[in-house]
Amino acid sequence: MSLKLLISAIMKFISGLLIVGILLFIPAGTFGYFNAWLFIEILFIPMFIAGIVMMFKNPALLEKRLDAKEKLKEQNFIIKLCGLMFVAGFIIAGLDYRFGWSELSLYFITSATIIFLISYILYAEVLRENAYLSRTIKVEKNQKVISSGLYGIVRHPMYTATIFLFLSMPIILGSFYSFLIFLFYPVLIIKRISSEEKVLEKQLDGYKEYKEKVKYRLIPYIW
Repeated sequence: MSLKLLISAIMKFISGLLIVGILLFIPAGTFGYFNAWLFIEILFIPMFIAGIVMMFKNPALLEKRLDAKEKLKEQNFIIKLCGLMFVAGFIIAGLDYRFGWSELSLYFITSATIIFLISYILYAEVLRENAYLSRTIKVEKNQKVISSGLYGIVRHPMYTATIFLFLSMPIILGSFYSFLIFLFYPVLIIKRISSEEKVLEKQLDGYKEYKEKVKYRLIPYIW
C-alpha cells in the first residue's frame, strides 16, 4: 500500500465531504437540514468503506478512480459541465430547503434513498467486474473487453448506475427544482458515451465484436 496513494485518497475524501457540506448547508442557512445529513451519510459512508476495500485489495483501481484528469478536450468539457451541474443542483437544493419551494413527501424521499443505495451496490459490482475502470477515457496496455456480468446486459453499466444515483440525489435532498437541474446528467452521459465508444473501437481489440454481442448502451431494449 502506497503512502502517497493513502494520503491522496484521504485528502480527496475530506475535500469532497467539505465541498458538499458547504454547497448544501450554507444556502440552506442551517445545519438542521435533515435531508442533507441523510444524503451525506448514504453517500460518504459507503464511499469510505469502498475506498478502504480498494486500498487493500486493488490499489491500482483506487488510483485510477482518483485520477480525474481527462486528456480529451471534448470529454474534459463534459466533465466541467457535470461539475457545474452538481454545484448548481446542490445550491438550489439548499435554497429550496431555506425558502420551502418544494414539498416532497416522505414516500418520495424514502423511495429515492432505496434507489440510491441499490444503485450504489450496482456501481460497486461494476468496480468489482472491471479492473480497468478509469474516470478518464483511455485504453491501457493489454486491456481486455469485459463482457460478463452486468457488461453482458449493457455496454456501460457504470453510467447506468450513476444515472440512477444522481437522479435520486435531489429527491433525497427534498428538492424538485434541483431534480430539474440533474436531468441534464443523462444528456451529458449520452454525449460522453458517443465519444468514448469511438475511442474504444479504435484502440481496444474486440470492442467492435462486443458491440455486436451487447446491443444496448445504458438500458436494455431502450438504448
